[in-house]
Amino acid sequence: MNAHETAAYALKKLSQTGAQQYSCEAHTAEKREFNVDGGLFSLLRTTIDNRLDLTLIKDHRRGKVLINSFSAEAVDSAVSDCLASAGSAQEDPAWQLYEGTQKSFTLGTPQGDMDRLFQRSRELLETIKRDYPKVMVEQMIVEHESAKGIYMNSLGAEYETLEGSYSLSLMFSGHDGDKTSSFNGAGVSTDSLDTPLIELGALRQLLSDAEKQIDTVATDGKFVGPVVFTPDCAGSMIYELLGNFVTDGVILDGTSLWKDKLGQMVADPGLTISAAPLHPAIVCGERYTSDGRVSQDYDIIKDGRLSAFALSSYVANKTGHKAAPNSSYSLIVPAGSRSIRDIIAGIDRGLLVSRFSGGSPSSSGDFSGVAKNSFLIENGQIGPAVSETMISGNLAGMFEKLRGISSERVQDGSTLMPYIAVDGITISGK
Repeated sequence: MNAHETAAYALKKLSQTGAQQYSCEAHTAEKREFNVDGGLFSLLRTTIDNRLDLTLIKDHRRGKVLINSFSAEAVDSAVSDCLASAGSAQEDPAWQLYEGTQKSFTLGTPQGDMDRLFQRSRELLETIKRDYPKVMVEQMIVEHESAKGIYMNSLGAEYETLEGSYSLSLMFSGHDGDKTSSFNGAGVSTDSLDTPLIELGALRQLLSDAEKQIDTVATDGKFVGPVVFTPDCAGSMIYELLGNFVTDGVILDGTSLWKDKLGQMVADPGLTISAAPLHPAIVCGERYTSDGRVSQDYDIIKDGRLSAFALSSYVANKTGHKAAPNSSYSLIVPAGSRSIRDIIAGIDRGLLVSRFSGGSPSSSGDFSGVAKNSFLIENGQIGPAVSETMISGNLAGMFEKLRGISSERVQDGSTLMPYIAVDGITISGK
């Protein structure tokens, strides 16, 4: 059976279980990819993946099963397992599906042009060799993925999607004789090959930085100062911020410092963070949620004020809050009014950080880890690359009063982020 036939068959079988609510999502994807290892094309392959996700709610008990087969026998077995899963679950009235409509979505580029993708991939390797001769491409994966999916539930929701996109994953480092930089990586996705791959995301900046990071200096002493996070790293820090203060787990268990701060100021007035899968910068963003709702963009923080928690409908029902309008992390941060050059010009001594490696922050938001692929900022200028340097601070505290948000932003297909400069970070050499 194809995806639509499988979903219809599964929904019929679920209706015979006596469940009050039930849903199924059938999804089939074809991925075609090139691999490059050590600068040479090493693999061309095509993979096909089928996925069927079943959910039922019977007597306030939820069962859920995921399989990778579309055969009738596999579906029959999965429905039986789903019913058994619900039977062994605890009763919980917070489980819920939603009424919906019938909608179809066509996103991105469902039909990929593999000849042109190969040409763009070869062009990328040649450009790196020419423009960044000290950079070694350790691994590159370039692919096109097309997918068809359908979601149906017992309350009338039926959402069908046809989508496709190109993606690039690159791992590289700088080399000069026996000296090497720390490795770095980049990932971008796009729905068009009109632009050379080298111009996507922040690839040029990252490759240039890799050459500069072959030679590093140690950070002198320990001081508290400003840190400028590159768009990639700023996105990572924002993910940590949201995970610590607005998502399911921390709201449900009550450990979030922001649990009682809806509508209150929690960040700098210049900061807005939106979960926006429908934004034009997002490639093949989410269009529906797993409980049957059509996805909508929303602000988590608006002008520094906490506007919403990023909650599933289950945790929303458990806590009395509203469910988030989508379940994606397609994050958008609006640009600031100053260029990154102007922001850096106002810093006497600090750090430009493009990668952070550390453990999970504490419930209070305290974090500590290693700044990698980073540069000193001295007298308003970007200085030499630094060897691995420890930085520590507090997530909530550093976003309360920002030093600056850049007018430049980087779009990688899943986020749209500026540079973000913060104060009060402890910086110390290893």
